[in-house]
Amino acid sequence: MDLHSFLVPPADTARRKGPHDRIVMSSRVRLARNIKDSAFPGWAKKPERIKVLEQIRPAVEALPDMKDSFAQTMDSLSTLDKQILVERHLISREHAAKSAGSGLVLNREETLCFMINEEDHLRMQALRPGLQLRQAWSTIDQADSLLEKRLDYAFNPELGYLTACPTNIGTGIRVSAMLHLPGLVLAEQINPIIQSVNKLGLAVRGLYGEGTEALGNVFQVSNQMTLGESESAIVERLEKVLAQIIEHEENARATLLEKKPKMVFNHIGRAYGILANAHSISSKETMNLLSLMKLGVDVGLFPGVDRAVVDEMFILTQPAHLQKQHSEKLSAEERDLLRADMVRERLRPVSRPIAKVQPPSGPALEKQ
Repeated sequence: MDLHSFLVPPADTARRKGPHDRIVMSSRVRLARNIKDSAFPGWAKKPERIKVLEQIRPAVEALPDMKDSFAQTMDSLSTLDKQILVERHLISREHAAKSAGSGLVLNREETLCFMINEEDHLRMQALRPGLQLRQAWSTIDQADSLLEKRLDYAFNPELGYLTACPTNIGTGIRVSAMLHLPGLVLAEQINPIIQSVNKLGLAVRGLYGEGTEALGNVFQVSNQMTLGESESAIVERLEKVLAQIIEHEENARATLLEKKPKMVFNHIGRAYGILANAHSISSKETMNLLSLMKLGVDVGLFPGVDRAVVDEMFILTQPAHLQKQHSEKLSAEERDLLRADMVRERLRPVSRPIAKVQPPSGPALEKQ
């Protein structure tokens, strides 16, 4: 099956809605599991990895939610395919580097994804738009319970589920949300927020997870430890922290519009000006400027413009998605030229921002 005929079109992905989705782009719950008496993938020889893959993959494909799923070994996917999956946040950068003995199973809605022989034998994740941690947890918990009847997990009565990384031992759960926080960045409040979140035992990472920067003012917040706390308690704790971050972001936007409106208009106007007129632009600059445009849409500076227009460009302007639209291999310079052409064309119907907004009490601060 061809990956690109299977994946949800970027335009449809950009239109997905969820609670608080102006700030919370997506929610994810991931579980790490391993097969009893089998070497972890990092230690296993190729035949061992293949054996585990052949054991896990049919069990995953048989799940009710995985009917008509996309299932493939990593060595059968091209480098471009893997990078597109990373840009869609469906697999990790580490899994994209895997080859023989590793695999992927993805459901048609892109709400359930199973990475086989990444760092652990099985990393399953549920994804939802907006703030839907409980829904994501319920979905992945159900899948895990069904799989546990078919697979013999590595489990210790005292430690819980055994994992390749000690920080995942116990429940093996990672609960995370991807947040768009331009208000806190512009107000220069993001560092104190990150420090406060870290003190609560949570991690704040960039757009593509650990070791990456916060391109487009996008931050991932997740739990760090999984031992000694129930899954539902971890989900509830993260929900409370996210509610506070959402409130801080809303307040930062409102305060900026009230006290420093010209600064906000300047940032958003310049972002629109560059995007609508540039003839060469990098992926990094594009994402940072699109973030400001998205903020402009959220606070009413682009009347009649759907935020999905910006969200779709956020996907399509990334390197692998851009390359996929062209048969010949593109250099970084060629991608920068084509990216600028695409953005200019897509912004042609979008009028420049109107630097006049209503007092920040309506949709801009709407509690969803």
